[in-house]
Amino acid sequence: MGAGAATALFGGCAPAAVRNRTMRRPNIVFIMTDDHARSAMSLYGNRILQTPNLDRIGNEGLRFDQAFVTNSLCLPSRATFLTGQYSHVHGMRTNGEDSGFTAEPPLRNAQTWPILLGAQGYHTGMVGKWHINTLPQGYDYTAMIRGQGTYFDPPMWIDGQWRPQQGHTDDVIGDHALHFLRNAPRDRPFALLYQFKAPHRDWNPAPRFRKRFEDVEIPLPASFDEPLEARSQAVRGTMMRIADMPDFRRGAKPGGPQGEALARTNFQQFMRNYYRVLLGVDENVGRVLDYLQQAGLAEDTLVVYTTDNGFFLGEHGLFDKRLMYEPSIRIPLLLRWPGGIEQGRFDDAHFALNIDLAPTLLELGGAPVPATMQGDSWKPLVEGQPTEWRKDFLYEYYEYPGVHCVRPHRGVRNARWKLIEFWREPREYEMYDLANDPDERRNLATDPAHAATFAQLRQRLAELRRQYDDRDPDDYLPDQQVPQECHYG
Repeated sequence: MGAGAATALFGGCAPAAVRNRTMRRPNIVFIMTDDHARSAMSLYGNRILQTPNLDRIGNEGLRFDQAFVTNSLCLPSRATFLTGQYSHVHGMRTNGEDSGFTAEPPLRNAQTWPILLGAQGYHTGMVGKWHINTLPQGYDYTAMIRGQGTYFDPPMWIDGQWRPQQGHTDDVIGDHALHFLRNAPRDRPFALLYQFKAPHRDWNPAPRFRKRFEDVEIPLPASFDEPLEARSQAVRGTMMRIADMPDFRRGAKPGGPQGEALARTNFQQFMRNYYRVLLGVDENVGRVLDYLQQAGLAEDTLVVYTTDNGFFLGEHGLFDKRLMYEPSIRIPLLLRWPGGIEQGRFDDAHFALNIDLAPTLLELGGAPVPATMQGDSWKPLVEGQPTEWRKDFLYEYYEYPGVHCVRPHRGVRNARWKLIEFWREPREYEMYDLANDPDERRNLATDPAHAATFAQLRQRLAELRRQYDDRDPDDYLPDQQVPQECHYG
């Protein structure tokens, strides 16, 4: 994007007082949740779930409306946030493709932003869910839950050993974040990874939230009852439909709801618990924001809030993530830094990707950005400076069959169009006009009226693969055993 977009974003250049303070290296608190749908936040328009503390970050800083992940899956996306690289470059394409739970880094010796900031004098900490199946290395303080962890009494890796903890995981992680902040030296900046388990399945809230939303009917998405027959075989063959999943079919009783009616009933319980665990996240984010303010640290602390991937909340009748549809790949992204970002900013003009986080934090922290990082720093966007910016981006997904039988696919998205290529035979395509079909309900890939657009997007997809050094062959499959249930409907 050019100067016009940046000016519209910031109303001109940032005031001198704010612009001058950006020369100082900020403290950094990077907050990440797991599977947080962008729509499940009041700042992004949810009228049932109120998230006042998450909203504070965006209202007092910068909210991105066009933020996306490049592989909508937990481990690969987390590795991308750390390394600034696509999955095919850092090597973590799937949730299972790693070197096991060891002290050895599996990321092909990729450099990560916390370690690089540590080398520049930052005091570093990692608290909460790591989920890269290795022990975090090089942090000054670590309190990590193992793998997915549990919602109650999660053992944590602290000072070189597993230690028992008591309480709900949101609160336990919040306690350790505050411990790090209270004990961080004041003669140098700090960088904290503050990472929650919630709202990952199985959505077990703290007792104080269990009655919230009890009498609230959660509206169904408009596409909840959408038949999948019009979609590709690849999508029809997934195991992501709420109506088909055992978790959502439990509790059927003679004379009670069955089939789709039972799916609707269980959807309500799923959504209520999903919202309830997010209340715990919001509360514990508020504890940290309050401490920063009380300790006089807020002015010089950059707080980033995001999630590892989006999540289907019944759109197209689906749950989980993985597929290159908007609810899965689009994420909340909020930045607050009173000393460096004007408050109340909203950016709907720039594609912000998870490959961008690492170079952004390194540049703002005064550290060199390795040439191996593939993202672009948000620094000019943060400072309101005119800049050219990407007009589209590459998406990739590999894990198959995995848990949900989602076929590998790649795609390109720009401001109007999205092309998805399912490259495992039989090769299939889906194409959506997001301007006229934002819910992605009309596949135009085989529509003769749009043949020219289809050809242009295929060409652009090939160009982006070359640009990002994607050399994976079409027969690349980390998991070779395809179970019987992974059928094409």
